[in-house]
Amino acid sequence: MDIYLRPTATIDCDNASVMEKAQELVKDQNEVPGKAQSLFYFVRDGIIYSLYVPSDKPEYFRASRLLQEGQGFCIQKAVLLTALSRAVGIPARLHLAAIRNHLVPDKLKQLIGGSIFPTHGYAELYIEDKWVKVAPTFDIGMCQKNRFKTVEFDGKHDAMLPSHNLDGKPHIEYVQDRGYFDDLPFDNIIAWRIEALGADFFDRMNQAIEARKR
Repeated sequence: MDIYLRPTATIDCDNASVMEKAQELVKDQNEVPGKAQSLFYFVRDGIIYSLYVPSDKPEYFRASRLLQEGQGFCIQKAVLLTALSRAVGIPARLHLAAIRNHLVPDKLKQLIGGSIFPTHGYAELYIEDKWVKVAPTFDIGMCQKNRFKTVEFDGKHDAMLPSHNLDGKPHIEYVQDRGYFDDLPFDNIIAWRIEALGADFFDRMNQAIEARKR
C-alpha cells in the first residue's frame, strides 16, 4: 500500500495546505469510513465543478493548486480527494474511464465534437480491506440547477455518477475503463484526448476559457 500513500508532484499530500485541510476535515471522525465521507463531501461541494479551466500542463492538476483555485473538473477533483485521503493515512489512487454524457449542453457538445469524454476521472479509496470507487465530480449546486442526481457516499460503498437524472433521462454511461493509477498519467491523458477530440482540442479549449473571462 505504500505507493498509494506517498506524495507525488501532482498528488502532493505532503503540501502544508493539503495536510492542514485534511486534518481539519476529519478532526471529528475516528473511523476511516467517517474520514473518507468528510473528505468526499468537501471535494464534491467545496470545489465547484468547471470544465473551463486549463488542463494542458501537469501543474494544472496539482492537488494544492486545486485547493487554492476552488474549482476544477473531474480528474482534478479526483486528484484532490486522493491527496487529502493520503494525507490522513487512507490509501488512495486515481481511476480513469471514458464516459458518454447524454445531457451535454449543445455549446459544449460543439466544443468537444460530441458527448464522449475520453478521460473522466474518479478516486478509489482503500476502506475496510477493499477499494471503494468514489466520484466527487458534480457539486450540489450544479446538480440542483441541472436536475442531476447527486452522488452520495456512505464511506463504505461505491459512489459513482448516476446513469439517469432526476427526470429519468439517461445521463452518464461508462463506455471504457482505462484502469487505475498511483499517480496522474498526464501523458496518457493528453494522448487520449488528442486521439478522441482532435489535435487542436487544447487550442479550442483555451480559447473557450479566455472567452468566458471577457
